[in-house]
Amino acid sequence: MTREEKRFQEKIKAIQDTMFVLGGKWKLPIILSIYGGNKRFNDISNAIPKITNRVLSKELKHLEENLLIKRTVIDDYPVRIEYTVTDYAFGLEEVIKPMESWGKKHRKRISDASR
Repeated sequence: MTREEKRFQEKIKAIQDTMFVLGGKWKLPIILSIYGGNKRFNDISNAIPKITNRVLSKELKHLEENLLIKRTVIDDYPVRIEYTVTDYAFGLEEVIKPMESWGKKHRKRISDASR
């Protein structure tokens, strides 16, 4: 295997790792919702149209396993659970901003093309 082939494979693996953690329809909206101040399950759910409770629960666990959000149990009556974005997740800014910019340009291009 050449050096160039090895670098290409490493690039593919890195992108696959990123897509595994952030890929799908719901993970980034969940992170953005929590970042925007929604800490409780119902608040997050209400902030993201069409997400089901089952999917939200599964995605929250996945994000917690990948150290992007923190789940805190508050021993109150009744017990409360709150989610916060970790410091590690703030590194996603350098991924999210270009995605947002590209998405806006893409949406406009597709919209213009369909006219």
